[in-house]
Amino acid sequence: MTSTGQGAQPNQPDQNGEQGQPNPYTAPAPDARLTPPFSMTPKTNTLAIVAFVSSFFVGLVGVICGHIALGQIRARGEVGRGFALAGLIIGYVSTALFVIVVALAIIFASAVAAFFVALGSDSGSFSSSAPGSSAPLPTGQVGAANFDKGYLEFGTGTVIVDEYVDLMCPFCAQFEQTNGELLAAGVESGVITLRVHSLTFLDRASQGTNYSSRASAALTCQATLNPDSTLAYLSALFAQQPTENTSGLSDAELIDLAPGNVSIVDCVESGDYQVWSQNNTDAALTGPIEGAEIEAVSGTPTILVDGRQYRGSLSDQAEFAAFVAGAF
Repeated sequence: MTSTGQGAQPNQPDQNGEQGQPNPYTAPAPDARLTPPFSMTPKTNTLAIVAFVSSFFVGLVGVICGHIALGQIRARGEVGRGFALAGLIIGYVSTALFVIVVALAIIFASAVAAFFVALGSDSGSFSSSAPGSSAPLPTGQVGAANFDKGYLEFGTGTVIVDEYVDLMCPFCAQFEQTNGELLAAGVESGVITLRVHSLTFLDRASQGTNYSSRASAALTCQATLNPDSTLAYLSALFAQQPTENTSGLSDAELIDLAPGNVSIVDCVESGDYQVWSQNNTDAALTGPIEGAEIEAVSGTPTILVDGRQYRGSLSDQAEFAAFVAGAF
């Protein structure tokens, strides 16, 4: 019987020259034909993602990043072409829409501006300038207008009442509503002389239409052409007084409110008395006021009775009547 020698190694011949049996505990050598080649997944281009995301918010950024990303993808063999293309498409669309919206907004704004310019140039609406500003100031006395002294004068009474008002001043309207008829009655009865100083410092509160100057000029037109109905016109102007910081009444509306037999249309449209009214305002605000206890007017209404300033309630007729009576 033939026996194998001790310590025989696998696949090695024994003492009799025969091959030994393989060791079941030894792993077989790998077959190189079955081992796959080494590989790495391509990187996604960062700018392609940036292009896609930013295109939803700022289209131009999406377009710029998309073009750069496509170039990098071709050069580096990266992935992300779909993101880059999507960013380009969305970016171009959103940019085009933005340009269209801006263009429409500009067209709309231009149309609105043109509308208001056309509205402002309408001869029947407002006149913010004094067309006769280059003409010499009027002098002398015409009707109830004393151009040399700077006021409109009514009555021949011994007690002199000077009334400084602005036709856009709401407190002046309050005083007129309370005491207008009282003053008119004093003029009619011959006991007072009323001198109306129509000021224009609230031109700044009429949205550029110079309402105070226009209304003062219209009142002066009425005083020269229809002196007997001028106080009635003054009352009507206060009754229809516009609110401060509005454009005020148009020239046509000022004309329509004027009573009397003589039309003031030509006079109002000429604007001849606007500068005269503005000069009177400067004189009243800077002073001095002849024969008065005050140096200058600091606000409206300012009421002087024989040079003494009335400081009582604007809505208490009895108080004002007593103040006037104290001058007799």
